Amino acid sequence: MKAVLVGATGVVGSAALEHFLERGADVVTVSRRRPHPPGAGRFEHLAIDLLDREATRSALGALRGVTHVVYAALFEKPGLIAGWVDPDQIENNGAMLRNVLDPLIASGAPLEHVSVLQGTKAYGFHVARMRVPAKERQPRVEHENFYWVQQDYLEAMSREHGWAHTIWRPQFIFGDAQGAAMNLIPVIGVYGALCRELGLPFSYPGGRSYIAEAVDSRLLAEALYWATDSPTARNQVFNITNGDVFEWRDLWPSFAALLGVEVGDDAPRSLAEWLPSHADTWARIAGREGLQQPDLLRLLGESHHYADNAFAWTPDGSVLASREHPVLLSTVKLRQAGFTPSRDTEDMFAFWIRRLQEQHVLPTPLASAAGGSSAG
Repeated sequence: MKAVLVGATGVVGSAALEHFLERGADVVTVSRRRPHPPGAGRFEHLAIDLLDREATRSALGALRGVTHVVYAALFEKPGLIAGWVDPDQIENNGAMLRNVLDPLIASGAPLEHVSVLQGTKAYGFHVARMRVPAKERQPRVEHENFYWVQQDYLEAMSREHGWAHTIWRPQFIFGDAQGAAMNLIPVIGVYGALCRELGLPFSYPGGRSYIAEAVDSRLLAEALYWATDSPTARNQVFNITNGDVFEWRDLWPSFAALLGVEVGDDAPRSLAEWLPSHADTWARIAGREGLQQPDLLRLLGESHHYADNAFAWTPDGSVLASREHPVLLSTVKLRQAGFTPSRDTEDMFAFWIRRLQEQHVLPTPLASAAGGSSAG
């Protein structure tokens, strides 16, 4: 196997890189920044802007022996949510995938399998009420979405050139990626650290409760590797979740224990606005405790905007339309295909928060207590 992992510094890409290296794969990573996976493992890195057609085609066209591609790259606009139906975003994401696969095909790469990531927006949860549970066999929900542009191209190329593909539709994905468009682990950790520093209770900032499903990026990485040579994954679409459900308020006390803060009464607030307003406070925490990233926005990416949607916050306390109805996926098809691993979601959150603490991305409770600083 010689695998090209595209979007290797994102939530999915970074977990896939770690897992593929552990399994002994020959890996080429593609991302603007070089990834730094924990543990051993050598890989080749290509620093490319995927919207630069000529640079991408030149770099990927020069590769030899590529058998597998995991495409986990994503173009999102500032502010995130409004861009989900933006024509420019749709065109850019379609162009990026073409810019990756076209040169590999043209160079005669011995491709065997390509995986591409979608998500629950494929079922239109953000534009209308979706069926419950969402199943892969249901008719396509027609709406403006780059998923369909990518999927139509992928299926056409797969048929024409004889290699297999798998399309993945996960729920909320969690991992340790920094500067990501949609990763709530740093958001939760930063929010807790700021509450502690400011002498505030760790209050739930969102709106109405709802039931959700998560996907541990390590589990998704396992599935991506499984699909590389599984006959039952050939030319299939799969939903994937941890296998259980969760509710944010039920998990809040366990987050508080990990972060060394006290839970308070609900305090609805837009984290998209509140977190950046305390960027100087974060920089002070990071400097005092020797954290990796003192620049709050570089750490969060667009994920603080994602948090408002994920926590169902609205300015007036009304019900958030996209969270008004259940968003639940059936994963029966994937289990029947032979991929059966699962994760406990509460344990998953604990793993990723502790990892970011160990990596000195988030402060540890003991370090915060030792600082003895409170802005009151």
